[in-house]
Amino acid sequence: MKAVAINGSPRKGGNTEILLKKVLAPLIAAGWQTEFIQLGGKPIHGCMACYQCFTRKNSRCSQKDDFFDGCLEKMIDADAIVLGSPTYFTDVSAEMKALIDRSGLVAIANGGLFRGKIGAAVVAVRRGGGTHAFDTINHMFLMSGAIVPGSTYWNLGFGLDKGDVEKDDEASRNMTDLGRTIDWLGRAIREHIDAHPHADVSEQPG
Repeated sequence: MKAVAINGSPRKGGNTEILLKKVLAPLIAAGWQTEFIQLGGKPIHGCMACYQCFTRKNSRCSQKDDFFDGCLEKMIDADAIVLGSPTYFTDVSAEMKALIDRSGLVAIANGGLFRGKIGAAVVAVRRGGGTHAFDTINHMFLMSGAIVPGSTYWNLGFGLDKGDVEKDDEASRNMTDLGRTIDWLGRAIREHIDAHPHADVSEQPG
């Protein structure tokens, strides 16, 4: 099974990256193929609402020459998608918002590309506003038919300077638990597919 973690923070090695890698650690230990993608600080444009994705239906966005297509390909290929962001004025970073808007629309336009996948949000926050950023990511997953796993608390880690989240013991435990829950859920989905080879978890119900 494959998991991709995408970091919406432009600060490499920062708190968001630390949290995401804590989620990936149990998956790596369980034998998952994992990939970490640094999105923050890379060129990515917002959605232009051209709706060419509905016309072309090629699982691509009409905009080119930025960082988006590579991220989308990894998201489509993955069994689990973990999106991480710092908290900027009570919401996600601009890069993460662009990824959410464009990938979510392309997924819907092409019959539900994220349906049946596992989707999780991880947020680094200094003090307040983290739950809103957390909701922003989860809203895209929930309206895309993805399966959002729970953990022991909101997937937040508190810190300002690089490495501060390492002092947040509860966050570390929560991220480890989230990774283990993703592994459990992924295996349960895979067992269901193996037992029912003609079933398609990506299909709309009814």
